[in-house]
Amino acid sequence: MKHEYLIEGRTVSYVQYGEGTKDVVLLHGWGQNIEMMDFIGKHLENCRVTIFDLPGFGKALEPKYAMNVTNYADWLNLCLCMMKIRNPILVGHSFGGRVAVKYASKFPTEKVVLLATPIIRRKHRLNLKEVLYKVVKGTALEDVVRKKVGSTDYNNASQMMRDILVRVVNEDLLSDAKKINSPTILLAGTKDTAVSLDDTYEVALQMKDAAVIEQHGTHYAYLENIDQTCAIINEFINPKILTKK
Repeated sequence: MKHEYLIEGRTVSYVQYGEGTKDVVLLHGWGQNIEMMDFIGKHLENCRVTIFDLPGFGKALEPKYAMNVTNYADWLNLCLCMMKIRNPILVGHSFGGRVAVKYASKFPTEKVVLLATPIIRRKHRLNLKEVLYKVVKGTALEDVVRKKVGSTDYNNASQMMRDILVRVVNEDLLSDAKKINSPTILLAGTKDTAVSLDDTYEVALQMKDAAVIEQHGTHYAYLENIDQTCAIINEFINPKILTKK
């Protein structure tokens, strides 16, 4: 079911379905859209599901300025306030997980599920290609070298979204994760080359109430094990109470 809301003069792109006393909000990763999280949403039980196209993705227009993770979290809060959604359960993949971390560190949140979410910003030594790009940046050779050096996400993005990507990936969210009071589970792919298991466990150990669940797979392990993912989230949303006979 679709409704229309205007945020900062722009129509919000989202879908909403399901019935229940709990609101689950699904947040997609970089370069993705509503459909990527619908695989989860359509299998969730006893809840109302809301999935957004985050600004700059899917059917949502690009932002008018270079947003950072805080800006995306504040945008999400505006949307949820207008929809009268309070204390949501957030489920976010990768970039969407980063938005969930920032949101949950600032606003009331019942529970959080982070799927392959990079939280710790690791500094690394520049390789030769990266050094070359820094040398030619701002010159006539910039576009040529960028196509050889830049990541697929960076090269496929518009200039505005490139600026946003740079701001987003350079932000360390560990201090925000430590502020989250809500129960949190972190699903991590054992073969994820974008987010290491070591980093995921390090984050969980420093959070107030968090646990790691490993899934066999890549950065998209949540999709590669979709039945398991949905079972975990359903149990987390509506835990079964075991009673002795």
